[in-house]
Amino acid sequence: MAGFIAHDRWYETIPHANGITLIHEPWIKPFFRCNMWHVRGRDYDLLFDSGLGAVPLRRHVSLLAERPVLCVASHAHFDHIGCHHEFEYCAIHGAEAPILQNPDGQHTLAALYANEDMFDACPQGWNTQQYSVTGVTPTRLLKHGDVIDLGNRAFEVLHTPGHSPGGIALWERATGTLLSGDVVYDGPLLDDTYHSCVPDYVSTLEQLEKMPVSIVHGGHFPSFGAVRFRQLCAEYIEGRRKAGCPVVTARPAR
Repeated sequence: MAGFIAHDRWYETIPHANGITLIHEPWIKPFFRCNMWHVRGRDYDLLFDSGLGAVPLRRHVSLLAERPVLCVASHAHFDHIGCHHEFEYCAIHGAEAPILQNPDGQHTLAALYANEDMFDACPQGWNTQQYSVTGVTPTRLLKHGDVIDLGNRAFEVLHTPGHSPGGIALWERATGTLLSGDVVYDGPLLDDTYHSCVPDYVSTLEQLEKMPVSIVHGGHFPSFGAVRFRQLCAEYIEGRRKAGCPVVTARPAR
């Protein structure tokens, strides 16, 4: 690990097409590094996930201080909800709202993963023993089929259980854009957390792979297109349903 990084160097923003910007923490190793997706809207902006929370987000990313922002959680693991408390308006699926309100180390997975091994370089002032996620009461509880209307563009909420029970993705039909959270990204998909459910994961991906997706912005690793999306879905589904490999349940809580 290469020492400590000043807070004003912690975040990086990378513009994508269709008014979408990636915000991430480049000093975190890729497997643990959350992609935060900012979408510019007419009436207000959308932020999908808020990262680790070790460094204030709005203070150091000017894009988030310019206009009203709705901060939506793809799910309630620590690397996705660390800065939700900084936003006046925040939302999450109802199944994981209790974790967002009371984000202890076990239920957010911070106790397992939030330590120095996550980093290529730590944020200035990092202390593993003192790290915690600040709880916040969501201003909106989401469910499957809800619509987040930014005024000039709309995202449909897709309930995507499997990785976690209240996982969601956001689907913009007009552009074929899927903000997928952790249910599918171009890396190893995790289905062994304490509240993962493999049969739910299979069912979710069987539904998603039928969608007319053009671009996927996942919760981790680089974005990808329609062909890779279908490949990733099929690889997981076939791996869990192939002969001699029955669908298994997730490991019990620790």
